[in-house]
Amino acid sequence: MELGQSYHIYNHANGMENIFREEENYRFFLQQCAKYLAGVVDTYAYCLMPNHFHLLVGVKEEEQLKSTFPKFETLEKLISKQFANFFSSYTQSFNKVYDRKGSLFIKNFKRTPILDESQWQETFLYIHLNPVKHGFVKDHQDWKWSSWHAYQNLKKPSNLDREYFTNFFDGWEHVRNLMEMKKDWLMNKNLE
Repeated sequence: MELGQSYHIYNHANGMENIFREEENYRFFLQQCAKYLAGVVDTYAYCLMPNHFHLLVGVKEEEQLKSTFPKFETLEKLISKQFANFFSSYTQSFNKVYDRKGSLFIKNFKRTPILDESQWQETFLYIHLNPVKHGFVKDHQDWKWSSWHAYQNLKKPSNLDREYFTNFFDGWEHVRNLMEMKKDWLMNKNLE
């Protein structure tokens, strides 16, 4: 992963089981995400569904990483280690709670670099539409485990970098208009 670069990160359960079985799993995943990843990436959007998740993140700049992690071999290893620790921490806890063994996630998480403004917008919207695409809800606003709600209530504390999205949208009305304009296209697009 490159410094300063935004990425669409996603992963799926290993096999047919779910990575989230109850509400506490979703909360714990977000808690561990903040604990392990906040030092290396800024999170702009997320959506957690029973068997997979999506994140839109930006890798921090070198100065930020060095101030948080003064000792590390390489920046690439640091970022990889934090993601590995995050997934391992969640998996170990999940395995303990549900008396299971082995990997919970597909081995290598997917990451797609965001190369331009249009792709950033589409990824942001796609992530929030994902529960509709997969049939969990009819309206994306009804899905509890996405960052959509954090953008609707800016007074509520959040681990998201909610100001960064203003680089790509001219306010919330712009987001809603694009969502309506591109909804059908995004529902049929596969960014995974």
